Amino acid sequence: MTAPRKPAAFRIEPEAAPRQETPQKHRTDERPARKPHAARSGVAVVIPSEIDVFDEPDIEQAAPPPATAPRKRSLLARLFFGAFGVLVSLAVGLWTDQLIRDLFARAEWLGWLAAGMAAIALLSLLVILVREFLAIARLAEVEKLQRQALDAVARDDPKAARALVDELSAFVAAKPETAAGRRSLAELRGEIIDGGNLVRLAETEILSPLDARAKTMILEAAKRVSLVTAVSPRALVDVAYVVFEAGRLIRRLSELYGGRPGTLGFFRLARGVLAHLAVTGSIAVGDSFVQQIVGHGLAAKLSAKLGEGVVNGMMTARIGIAAMETTRPLPFIAAKRPGLGDFLSALTSFATREDGQASSKIEQ
Repeated sequence: MTAPRKPAAFRIEPEAAPRQETPQKHRTDERPARKPHAARSGVAVVIPSEIDVFDEPDIEQAAPPPATAPRKRSLLARLFFGAFGVLVSLAVGLWTDQLIRDLFARAEWLGWLAAGMAAIALLSLLVILVREFLAIARLAEVEKLQRQALDAVARDDPKAARALVDELSAFVAAKPETAAGRRSLAELRGEIIDGGNLVRLAETEILSPLDARAKTMILEAAKRVSLVTAVSPRALVDVAYVVFEAGRLIRRLSELYGGRPGTLGFFRLARGVLAHLAVTGSIAVGDSFVQQIVGHGLAAKLSAKLGEGVVNGMMTARIGIAAMETTRPLPFIAAKRPGLGDFLSALTSFATREDGQASSKIEQ
């Protein structure tokens, strides 16, 4: 049974005097040339000699749909948690009401004291909720600025770029490091016509000082993790400290770029950082990272324990880079995105110095 032929384009010409066949060009493949079949109606089907049927590209087909649709939150689950939250709130309210009534029955001043404490607790809860919602809105504004920047650069829209620059300046207005960049950008924005160049200039002038501080924060956190995990006696202590330092680094980077996350906002931000790590596939240590370590001679310079500390420090640096990309108001367009190589040399030098100091103390 012969394999089915690939589809090809044919040209049907009307009946006319027989044409003189032109010599076929030399075929590059090993398959023999096939003769055209005559149509049943008597019309000659002629394949031009310049067309190679077997070299014609296949008909482009649409990409197949994904095997599984993206998972959505169940309506029943949302109804359940909503109803359960209302029931818990009612239970707490009834318990508080009964407590205040019992205290009034025991002594009037105890009842008034309980009522005042309940009012203070309710007011504090409302303030906390307002702050949490404002923090979440602040993080959502960061995501909106990133989308607007990519759209303005893609369309090269000057109007959208100017609106983005105004929003970015207002977003980081509380940061004194950006004052000089905002002033310089305000002087030059009228001379720039292209929207993409205006966004790149805003990224360079406004966010460069914040980027430098962010890299310093990441390196310091990586050094602390490297040192603590190198001297800690338990693996559980290593994991706990890495999680603690990573969470603190994420919060500090968000505050640096103007995010100011609260408790709920921090969990949302941490989820975004983990999602970024999962998308980029950089949670595990890859072959390139191992090659960088070997290329710097780390295995020959450090002890096994300090080597493990450096690996943990580099993983903290990777989390910091992901947090930097997530909390930064603009994506990396004009500025170079930081990588592990930017921190490896400094961390290796730090670990080598600590190892040398430890060895000298032991000898003494």
